[in-house]
Amino acid sequence: YALGLMFYPASRRFITPAQAQAWVSDLPPFANWVGVFVNPTAEEVQAALDCLPLGLLQFHGDETPAFCAQFDRPYIKALRIGEQSAEDLRDLDRHYADAAALLLDSETPDQYGGSGQPFDWRRADFGGERRVFLAGGLTAANVLEAIRIAHPFAVDVSSGVETDGQKDLDKIRQFCAAVRDAD
Repeated sequence: YALGLMFYPASRRFITPAQAQAWVSDLPPFANWVGVFVNPTAEEVQAALDCLPLGLLQFHGDETPAFCAQFDRPYIKALRIGEQSAEDLRDLDRHYADAAALLLDSETPDQYGGSGQPFDWRRADFGGERRVFLAGGLTAANVLEAIRIAHPFAVDVSSGVETDGQKDLDKIRQFCAAVRDAD
C-alpha cells in the first residue's frame, strides 16, 4: 500500500512537510510514502524530500517529464482524462515514458484532481502495456466494476473513503475489501 501526502496548498488535504513528519513517525514503518504535488517549484519538492522518506513522487499539474525526473525518485504522472482521443492518450503516454506509472483521473475545469467524479473507465485500459493507476470518483460501490473495465495496475482513492471531508475507517475497509474481490 501507499500513503499520499498532499503538498498542494489549494487542496483541503494540504499538509506541510513539517506536519507530515509527525504523521510519518506515528505510522507503520513499511508504508510507501508518496509526495503529491501540483505545479511545485523544485525547491518545494526538495524540501519535502529533505525531511520525509518519500519513495515516490506524484505530479498532478503541468510538470514536464524533465521536471518530474530530476529528483532521483520514481514518479507517477497524473493525467486528467477528458475529451482526448486515443491517439492523444498514446502521445501523453510516450511523452511521460520515464514515469513509473500514469495516474488517470477525471478532468474537471480549474481543478487538479480530487473532484470525486469518475470518467469513462474504458479509456483507461492501456492493454497491460503500461502501469496505470486509476483514480476519479472511486468508491467501495464502484471500484470492482472500474477494475474489471480498466484493468489498472493500482487504484487511487481519497474522497471516496471520506465522510464530511474526513477519512472514514469503515469506508476504507469496504473499499479495500472491494479491491480484493476484484483479484
